[in-house]
This record gives sequence, structure tokens and C-alpha cells, in this order.
Amino acid sequence: MAIFDQRDPSRLVQQRSKTVGWLMLAFTAVLAVGLAALPAPYVIDNPGPTYDTLGVVETSEGDYELIEISGQETFDTTGELRLTTVTRSGNPESLPGWIDVISGWFDPTSTVIPVDVAYPPGVTVEGNREAARLEMERSQQESVAAAFTFAGIPYSSFLVVSQALEGGPSEGVLLPGDVIEEAAGETITNVTQLREVIARSGVGTPLSLVVVRDGSSAELEIIPRMSEGPERMPMIGILVSGSYEFPIDVQIAIENVGGPSAGLMFALGVVEKLEREDITGGLVVAGTGTISAEGDVGSIGGIRHKMYGAKTDGASVFLAPAGNCGDLSGHVPEGLTVIPVETLADAVSALRAVNQGGTIPSCP
Repeated sequence: MAIFDQRDPSRLVQQRSKTVGWLMLAFTAVLAVGLAALPAPYVIDNPGPTYDTLGVVETSEGDYELIEISGQETFDTTGELRLTTVTRSGNPESLPGWIDVISGWFDPTSTVIPVDVAYPPGVTVEGNREAARLEMERSQQESVAAAFTFAGIPYSSFLVVSQALEGGPSEGVLLPGDVIEEAAGETITNVTQLREVIARSGVGTPLSLVVVRDGSSAELEIIPRMSEGPERMPMIGILVSGSYEFPIDVQIAIENVGGPSAGLMFALGVVEKLEREDITGGLVVAGTGTISAEGDVGSIGGIRHKMYGAKTDGASVFLAPAGNCGDLSGHVPEGLTVIPVETLADAVSALRAVNQGGTIPSCP
């Protein structure tokens, strides 16, 4: 039989217990400080701010309408169309600490990504930012083109080389300012079309291009190769921008946001301003997705964070690329209705259905 003494331990035992406790506490504090200071080879994605494409945005030069249209009658709206963003903490030059990474693993609104996946080897942080900036500029132009296509407003387009990436297949072959007229014998008018031609051409086989350089046409050949990163595909290693000649002036004012994923919401904002119909119907609608000049909506990354950011900023409806349906299961915030769309026309039809109490599409 074991008998336990209910009396207080001796003073010596008490002192030893306190000493051990303080030592353990100090060790834990030192360990926590060490982990916080020790860089971890990861980056952390979190929900970012949202912006109403129908509202006013603060810029370094003052407050402006996020989308301003000149030369055409525009119409007021009662709702909001919010583009969504992701905030990324860390990069190869400034890694987060282990405490932040461990917290991110347990936070359902965060995603921890290996830094080599987020920033593939050979791409500098500044190069990544520049690529994101160019993608944003291209997205804005493509969104206006998509809105005009939807509204039946004619325009002309052409594709311009912004940069040939160092070490890529096009280095020394394509130059900034080159206008790509043809690829593999097909007339090229937008970046989506060029990517499709490159994908069909594959790697290892010369791809013929016709470009306009300094006012003269030139025939060139480039051998595509596979890209780096998780989604490998044939590429020729250039940054391009779609240039358009629009009959109506559309200016989009937004800073510190990069990438192409706001295309759908930009296009919807332009459509809402040009159409007499109030498409939002007073709702706070958020969404994401790339868009082509033809109005096709493409899948994006970080959609889970964007849904949480949308919910935080009051959205009740979220427009998601149909290609992202597989990423949504189990991650939709309570009270947020997510509608998958494949085209800009799908998005407009879905909002009409929401306002009229009709049947809206859902992911399988």
C-alpha cells in the first residue's frame, strides 16, 4: 500500500521545485526567442484587403475612382464589386521566423509554402515583383477588352514583348517593344492565344514567330522548354503585355496589388458602369479569377484566403473560377455563397439569378 503525505513538503524541496520551475521557464523563453529569430525556409500567405471596383481608392496621388470611364455614359450602382487579394509574409531575402511558421500551420486562414515553391530558383524577388506588376497591367487591359467584348464595343489589339527573361529561350532573340504578329503561322492578338500556341508546339521543337521591330517585320525561331515551379508547361521565357486601342478611355487606379487574378472583378466593374441595369442589386459581391479578352475566366491561387478576406469585408456572394472548385471543399466561410463561373457572361447571369431568386450554379 502506498501512503501519500498530505502535509506541505519541506522548505528545501520547495526551494528546489521553484528553482527547477524558473530554470524550465527561462529555457522555454530562450527557446522561443531562438525560434522566433531563426529564419524558416517558408513564406506565409494570409487574407489580404479587398477593394470595391465601383468605389473610390486611395493612391499616392490622391483619391480616385478605382475605375473611371471617359467618353461614354455611365450608370450608378447600389452594390459593391470587391476584388480580393492575398498578403504574403516573407521572401528569399527576408524569411519569417519559426514561431510565425508554426502558427501558420495551425491557422485555417493561413497557408505555409516552401520558399523555393513560392519563388522558383533563378527568379529574384525584384524580378518576381516586376512580373506581378506587368501581370496586373495586362490584367487591367484584358479586363477592359473582355467588358467591351461583352458589351459589343469593337476595339483592336496586339501583343508586345516587355522583357525576355535572363537565361530563357528568348534571351537575345526577342527584344522589349517587339510586337508579336504570328506564332506557328497563327495570327496572335492576345496572351491567351500565344500560350495556347506554345503549349501545342511543345518543347524541343523550334517555334516560328513573326514580329514587328522598329517598323519592320522579322521572322524568328525559338525553342520552347518546360517552365519551373509546381505547374510546369512549355514556355519561351518572355513577359508580354496586351496592348489595345479602345474607342472609350478606361482608367484603373490601384496600387500595391500585383498579378492577374483581379481580372474578373475589373471586367465586372466596367460592365456594371456601362450597363443601365444594376447588376449587383445592392449586394456586396466579391470574387477572383483571371480573364481573357474573350471573357474566359481562369483559375488562380490563394482562393481560400480570398474567401476569408471577402467575408471579413462584408461580402455575401463570392464569384470563383470554376477551375478552382476542387480547392473550395471544406474551406468556404459560413454565410458566404460561392458561385463558380467559367466566363464573364456566366458571372453576369449568376448575379441576375441571385437578385431574381433564380437557380444559381454550384460546384459539384
